[in-house]
Amino acid sequence: MSDQTFFEEEGYSKGLRLIAGVDEAGRGPLAGPVVAAACILPRGLQIKGINDSKKLSPKEREELYHLLTEHPDIYYGIGVVDHLKIDEINILRAALHAMVLAVKELPVEPDYLLIDGNRLPPTRIAAKAVIKGDSRSLSIGAASIIAKHHRDLLMIEYHKKYPHYGFDKHKGYGTKGHVEALKTHGPCPIHRSSFEPVKSLTLALKSSIKPQSQNRISHDGT
Repeated sequence: MSDQTFFEEEGYSKGLRLIAGVDEAGRGPLAGPVVAAACILPRGLQIKGINDSKKLSPKEREELYHLLTEHPDIYYGIGVVDHLKIDEINILRAALHAMVLAVKELPVEPDYLLIDGNRLPPTRIAAKAVIKGDSRSLSIGAASIIAKHHRDLLMIEYHKKYPHYGFDKHKGYGTKGHVEALKTHGPCPIHRSSFEPVKSLTLALKSSIKPQSQNRISHDGT
């Protein structure tokens, strides 16, 4: 048993069979959705290179993403919560909701969930929170890769629609170039209006637009 399968083997020892790792990507960006993935790996399957998605190069993530999502014995589901919902309910709740959606998208119902982090999403399925789970659990690591690469693909598509911001490069994170583009062009429709500096720039933009004066109507109707 490897260190990365400790939590899964713990579940198997209790009679559990379908154990899903769950992770999200996109809590920190200033734009775009938060994406979660749930992944069930067959017991004993070893895939070299699975780790916290942030520790992998884009090429490594892409290769593993295709391996994971095209493998006939691996089950996965993806949940996406857009910027509007993030602004409405806050990013933590949105990330947990994305996890719930990802689990619902699995083609089979898992017996048990291993959740990255220290908070559990609202679900009736038994679950365990694993801090730094994306590097400590094989199934959470797999979920982190799927979530991260899927979100990257979405942001590349958004770049085609809003090319001024460089979403294809920074994927919505608050890089220096992204913030400069925000100051130059203002927020676009997928920016998170509850996040700084988007919130301040949006308010400044609104205050700079003066309302048009209403046309006066003379007493005789002319």
